Amino acid sequence: MESCFFTQGPMDLSTVEKALRTWLDGLDRPLRKVLLIPPDGTRGHSMGGPITAILYRLLRPAVVKILPALGTHAPMDHREKRRVFGSEIPLDAYIDHRWRSDVTKIGVVPGAFVEEVSQGLLDFAIAVEINREILEGAYDLIISIGQVVPHEVVGMANYTKNIVVGCGGKEIIDKSHFLGAVYGMEKLMGRDHSPVRKVFDYAEEHFLDSLPLAYILTVTKTQGQDISLMGLFMGRERKVFEAAVALSQKHNLNLLPRPLQKVLVYADPQEFRSTWVSNKAIYRTRMAIADGGELIVLAPGVQAFGEDPGIDWLIRAFGYQKRLDILRAAQGTELAENLSVAAHLIHGSSDGRFKITYAVRHLTESEVKSVHFDYLPYDQAVAKYRPQELQEGFNVVDGEELFYVNNPALGLWALEQDFS
Repeated sequence: MESCFFTQGPMDLSTVEKALRTWLDGLDRPLRKVLLIPPDGTRGHSMGGPITAILYRLLRPAVVKILPALGTHAPMDHREKRRVFGSEIPLDAYIDHRWRSDVTKIGVVPGAFVEEVSQGLLDFAIAVEINREILEGAYDLIISIGQVVPHEVVGMANYTKNIVVGCGGKEIIDKSHFLGAVYGMEKLMGRDHSPVRKVFDYAEEHFLDSLPLAYILTVTKTQGQDISLMGLFMGRERKVFEAAVALSQKHNLNLLPRPLQKVLVYADPQEFRSTWVSNKAIYRTRMAIADGGELIVLAPGVQAFGEDPGIDWLIRAFGYQKRLDILRAAQGTELAENLSVAAHLIHGSSDGRFKITYAVRHLTESEVKSVHFDYLPYDQAVAKYRPQELQEGFNVVDGEELFYVNNPALGLWALEQDFS
């Protein structure tokens, strides 16, 4: 399958449609049935929604199905599907991924390989399971759509991750997340060849090769309140991902000369409804926050900790404790059977290095404090910090320097020395 690269930006949707049409016209196979695998509503700024809508229209009259890459996230309801993907796609075109039940095993990443890439930290084998629709749907083409951006588990998001995690089963979700947490998120965020990415590459090379799979990868850039599409990359080979990584590192790494004492992050209620997702505010800024500093997360839409009742219970039971405490707990409690939750708890803790305050509407003070966060009523936080008046980056509020991030999912904030 021929690869195409469209890296000049910013691009409008008419340019995107022209690029997609050119790419589709160059494919060497008839397309009677196509599966699109876009990001879900928690990645609304990826441009995956409009691209999915364009592809659906261009591919017709072929049969086109949509399988959002949910991972462990809750399924999208019909209102969210309309919001993200538009009204032209009929609701019966969608398939919901259920990570606990809708999967088939396609192979095993050997424990010896995991031991090698983790530098001896872990040696478990990892079973790779993916949604059986991908395997059994008899598709002429499967298009995985997603954004390449710094990521806390794998280093740089997307490519094979969209398939083996976004449409994956419990074991690879659990163990890949735990691998990243044990290795250390600060050592992999914003970088390509992490231990977790090497596991995904193994799956791509050994288990996915026979699938009629192609990738459409985006890179976006935040400019104030506006999101610009800076790159569009299409094809199957890893060089498509590598080109997107290089562009994302250019536009999505926000490198600072000195640590930040106070950081305020806004979590859009349309995307962030649980700390499982909104903790991106912690992951993506932690490398820039000073020892003894504070992170305040403005999270008006957060109503729960986990995306399903089981995960929510585990987060409530253990909380965002220090790294070593979670690692000990993962050896002899329910966390041992839910390693992705253990990883999430490690990722969501400052390890005692800085203070994390959640400003929420739908969780009580006792609930927030029970998971080892500090609490601030949302309306009180808004009245004090006036986010509607803040600019992205440095501000002064009541004589105090404050660094403001409008959407934590769109980048990584770190120190220049971390990437020198």
